[in-house]
Amino acid sequence: ADNGEQAVELALKGNFDVILMDIQMPVLDGYQATRKLRSLNYVKPILALTAHALKEERDRTLAAGCDDHLTKPVNREELLKRIAQHCRREKAQQREMN
Repeated sequence: ADNGEQAVELALKGNFDVILMDIQMPVLDGYQATRKLRSLNYVKPILALTAHALKEERDRTLAAGCDDHLTKPVNREELLKRIAQHCRREKAQQREMN
């Protein structure tokens, strides 16, 4: 998506296993976009991507509703590991609900 507003629209229309949310986007930033998705009952995993590695930044992304926080530049192996973890967790939660 080119901006946070488009990210929200695409997330709601698409069937994604996980959302990689860039925190610094125009129109709606990643915090606002995540809060909006969560307020619309979006339950799938959202992973924050940001250049900020401080603990306060991680706390802020989690408080906004993100499930995880990854810093740029993103380590490919770590990204794939985290995506797999969240997808497994999501699938387990779906099984519990059924």
